[in-house]
Amino acid sequence: MIRMPLASASLLAIAIALAGCGEGNDDKAAAPQAQTSAAATTAAPGAVDEAAAKAVVKHYAEMVHAVYSDSLSTAKQLQTAVDAFLAKPDDQTLKAARDAWVASRVPYLQSEVFRFGNTIIDDWEGQVNAWPLDEGLIDYVDKSYEHALGNPAANANIIANTEIQVGEDKIDVKDITPEKLASLNELGGSEANVATGYHAIEFLLWGQDLNGTGPGAGNRPASDYLEGKGATGGHNDRRRAYLKAATDLLVKDLEEMVGNWAPNVADNYRASLEKEPANDGLRKMLFGMGSLSLGELAGERMKVSLEANSPEDEHDCFSDNTHYSHFYDAKGIRNVYLGEYTRVDGSKLSGPSLSSLVAKADPATDATLKADLEATEAKIQVIVDHALKGEHYDQLIAADNAAGNQIVRDAIASLVKQTGAIEQAAGKLGIDNLNPDTADHEF
Repeated sequence: MIRMPLASASLLAIAIALAGCGEGNDDKAAAPQAQTSAAATTAAPGAVDEAAAKAVVKHYAEMVHAVYSDSLSTAKQLQTAVDAFLAKPDDQTLKAARDAWVASRVPYLQSEVFRFGNTIIDDWEGQVNAWPLDEGLIDYVDKSYEHALGNPAANANIIANTEIQVGEDKIDVKDITPEKLASLNELGGSEANVATGYHAIEFLLWGQDLNGTGPGAGNRPASDYLEGKGATGGHNDRRRAYLKAATDLLVKDLEEMVGNWAPNVADNYRASLEKEPANDGLRKMLFGMGSLSLGELAGERMKVSLEANSPEDEHDCFSDNTHYSHFYDAKGIRNVYLGEYTRVDGSKLSGPSLSSLVAKADPATDATLKADLEATEAKIQVIVDHALKGEHYDQLIAADNAAGNQIVRDAIASLVKQTGAIEQAAGKLGIDNLNPDTADHEF
């Protein structure tokens, strides 16, 4: 992977720091939490059969590899569609590229549950899926554009300039390459400066969504990628180079992550995970489930946008694909608990699961969590159903849409409730003080 300075977005493996690998955003909070969790890890030896737990962790690794393999294959399809669009920019090829981007999100979003329990993913994820971004860093923006406060590169416009000024520094951006773009993430110390990944590509394909909380997504014309007669946008050769470089980098990054989880590789991350005590692996799985459920999905991706009535804070804001981004995040949590994943080719992967371990320890706790996971999926399905009827997530969070706001609140409440059930399930496996990441939100 071409390394960049993007900071980790979660407490990640605080709860497993002394039991394996771990990291955290808040160093002051990390040590005591890690100590408590490490003690909990060893407090109930033999609570779960080691061989059965090992089988669950092994199957989890198989699922991770399958999900990232599907993410890679769909990213390659996106790459092919982008190449076809650049070869012949018109409405049809632009639509095909957009459709390929949406399709590529389906497996990738189901991978996000893996991020919080595995440092190797969280360190990597920022280059691939960081958001929200200040689009003025990348390209032209409307005069109504409001950037993140204090961002020195908010209007740098890499596409329009071969050199950009950030504070006292002048940065050469003449050559738009994957390496150069990766180096520009968090430029000037601002997390809003996102130069790469799914959302940079999304912006380049859709453009800004200027509809606020009204209907409609971004509407960038295909002519922004034409050269010569009929071209719009300006600097189209550089915009073409940017879209190509960002897409190629996405594929390269996903190839790296597939390799980290490939089977039968003696020294990759998967091999090290499978060698750890099984309880460490179970903790990573449950911590990932709880942290995506609570701090990330209920908090960062839903609560923030709802309380601010802000479409700028919705996850797939340029394409209005946010309903599916929430749905497949939730699906990923359920996948891990049930040990199931439906691949993009329609085949199903299933095997030893957390659910089977919890059911053996306490059938009622397993039944409660399965019911909560199903209920959450149903609540988010309501968001999807509204989008399919023309009322997208950014409309639901409008200040004057009381009914839409309630739909989002119901989904948040269900996510919070299921997080409590995840902690209860962890406790039945001898994993106390799971402490899922709240991302500093109160629920």
